[in-house]
Amino acid sequence: MRSLDTNVLVRYLAADDPRQCAIAERVIEECLRNDEPLYLSAIVLCELVWVLSRLYHQTKPQIAGHLEQVLRTGQFSIEHDALVRRALRAWRAGKGDFSDHLIGEISRQAGCRDTVTFDRALRGVAGFSLLA
Repeated sequence: MRSLDTNVLVRYLAADDPRQCAIAERVIEECLRNDEPLYLSAIVLCELVWVLSRLYHQTKPQIAGHLEQVLRTGQFSIEHDALVRRALRAWRAGKGDFSDHLIGEISRQAGCRDTVTFDRALRGVAGFSLLA
């Protein structure tokens, strides 16, 4: 198994740098030919969302589409797969950032009764308690 860093996944999805995109595609296709999974950490997915939003100015639906594409790709082994999927559903439908929802899901799985935050965007979101 190999692991992809955020910048490789961004080049692959955005295809904005022909040279780096070709390299990323070559690595991914080589792993596919060799039936070798590619590991994506939860941090890479959070960074991916941030980069696509802040640097590429993509909308939430566009970014969610990229995440869904990644989750549908059988070659990718996703850290906290079920939690990432739940976080994606919550983020699509609600407030806050994708990373907030993933933090909440990971915290719930760890047995936490809530995640305390100062982030006002999470007011009223299940599993979060806003500190005044």
